[in-house]
Amino acid sequence: MRLRTLFLALIVLALCGCRAHMIHVTLVNASSQPISTIVVDYPGATFGVNDLAPGQTFGYAIKPLETGAIKVQFADAQGKNHTSTLDTVHKGDEGSLEVRFSQDHAASQFTPRQ
Repeated sequence: MRLRTLFLALIVLALCGCRAHMIHVTLVNASSQPISTIVVDYPGATFGVNDLAPGQTFGYAIKPLETGAIKVQFADAQGKNHTSTLDTVHKGDEGSLEVRFSQDHAASQFTPRQ
């Protein structure tokens, strides 16, 4: 019984002590037409989404491995490609980042975790 209690206590301590520094990214298609081929490039990695319908959102958690700007590429409803450079993030940053897309650009708002 003591071994089981000790094991459970170690698990609880490990879970309490480990916290990943993540930024929760929400992509929002704020336009009245679909966007596609969305690529989000952040320091240390990249993720993508095939398409977002008008008003649709997509969430993803990232962990920046170094300091740098977040960049997005996407195609509008006519297939024209667009690139936007967004907020700069740093290794260890935590919080949320909302990226709102129109048909010709993307804008972001980073909210650090308090």
